[in-house]
Amino acid sequence: MITRATRCGLAAASLISLAAFGSAEATAAKPKTPDKTQPSEAALKGSGDPRCDSTLKGREFSEYDTSGDEIPDVRKVFVRIGEANTSRLILICREADVNHDGIKDVVRIYDDDGRPIREDADRNFDRKADQSTTYQTGEIVVQEFDNNFDGKTDTKLFYSKGKPIRAERDMAGRSTEKQWRADRWEYYDGSKMVRMGTDKDGDGKVDHWDRDAAWKRAQDAARAQAAVSNTAD
Repeated sequence: MITRATRCGLAAASLISLAAFGSAEATAAKPKTPDKTQPSEAALKGSGDPRCDSTLKGREFSEYDTSGDEIPDVRKVFVRIGEANTSRLILICREADVNHDGIKDVVRIYDDDGRPIREDADRNFDRKADQSTTYQTGEIVVQEFDNNFDGKTDTKLFYSKGKPIRAERDMAGRSTEKQWRADRWEYYDGSKMVRMGTDKDGDGKVDHWDRDAAWKRAQDAARAQAAVSNTAD
């Protein structure tokens, strides 16, 4: 059966990314420009993604202290687009130190229109990303989670128009770096799971389905109504 714990676990996981950024922006950000000491080359290059490297031509960066401890915990990198009076700065990288240990835990990458492309997050602060979010045309399309922190993806959450529609889970840990092998599939209507299929023998096919009773009744009623309408026509 579809349990309340399963539904709550998915909802909590899907909100991790927003919570990480929200905590860093909860207070008014106070810009902190490194004017007393020159940042190291490593600091200027950021967390490692090329779009976080502020040493490249046309790049600028700003740092912000959102916790009030006088230590920057948010870093933004911009690229200048256009020339002369028509030029403008576009945000292409945002890094946040969520737990204030000096290490960036959440990195979001943007395209040259300022729309998010990807976000990587370290939820257990072991300096390894365990959540990855992919965007298309600025909208979230899929999140990948390493929920047991073993270095491998075990859950994928798919979105449509900003809402979760399907989750795939590798409960048995059969996936490899080259091949994703889900053994549980969960389908959603809004925030509610309406059915769940489980592959018990590892052959990649659903062996057992669980369905939400109310959703199944609604689906059956809709099909019956459609059949009556087709007959009337």
